[in-house]
Amino acid sequence: METVFISGSRKLGRLNAAIRERLDAIVDRGFRVVIGDASGSDRAVQSFLAERHHRNVLVHCMGSGCRNNVGAWPVHSVSGRGKRGFQYFALKDAEMAHEADYGLMIWDGKSRGTFSNILRMLDSG
Repeated sequence: METVFISGSRKLGRLNAAIRERLDAIVDRGFRVVIGDASGSDRAVQSFLAERHHRNVLVHCMGSGCRNNVGAWPVHSVSGRGKRGFQYFALKDAEMAHEADYGLMIWDGKSRGTFSNILRMLDSG
């Protein structure tokens, strides 16, 4: 099954028409979506997927609880022992990039995390 890693800036909480169109195509094709639990674009995409009743979603969270899981989808918890700050959350991003065939990054041109995810996806081919 083809998997799409969707990531984006925490500062972007609204989805424009172009992004919604791409998300519609992902839902229509029945792709599996892996996504984080952050506020901003993660939460906005989760809301969109829930509105479309897309069930093929896996939310990656750090530790024992998710900050956002709008659709009550299955959760993959990632251990971040010994890590802090940016490196802590980068662990789950690295796992999502590793398991994805495709990536959809919603970048504001500033987010270091989203830029790192773009590079991860490029590195993985």
